[in-house]
Amino acid sequence: MKILGINHVAIATGTLEESAHFWRDILRIHHRKREVIESEGVTVDIYDTGNGKVELMTEYGENSPITKFLEKRGPGIHHICLEVDNIVTAVEECQNKGIRLINEKPQRGAEGYFIVFIHPESTGGVLVELCQKS
Repeated sequence: MKILGINHVAIATGTLEESAHFWRDILRIHHRKREVIESEGVTVDIYDTGNGKVELMTEYGENSPITKFLEKRGPGIHHICLEVDNIVTAVEECQNKGIRLINEKPQRGAEGYFIVFIHPESTGGVLVELCQKS
């Protein structure tokens, strides 16, 4: 698999409005858009630095993984996302190397990217997302 770069750092938060103040008003990072991803149970605010993004995430719906994350850990970094050239190849390589994936079939994420998540037990404790531009 070829890593193209860090696509984004995702931060879990209770409310987008409170967290947005720092990223939008203090750091003046361009707010690209807000997107609801029903299949993932999240609402995402995307801030584009020009060399990567910061995604603020909050819960959407009853079974959001963000709800569990916030209850267990509180607000903070949820995952990092690495962009790959081919998500199917990346999944195959991870599986062949015994890497535990949370979802083995790529799904649609924010901005239409294809995504898979690698379980933190395979990465030294960090939730890692791999993505490919659609």
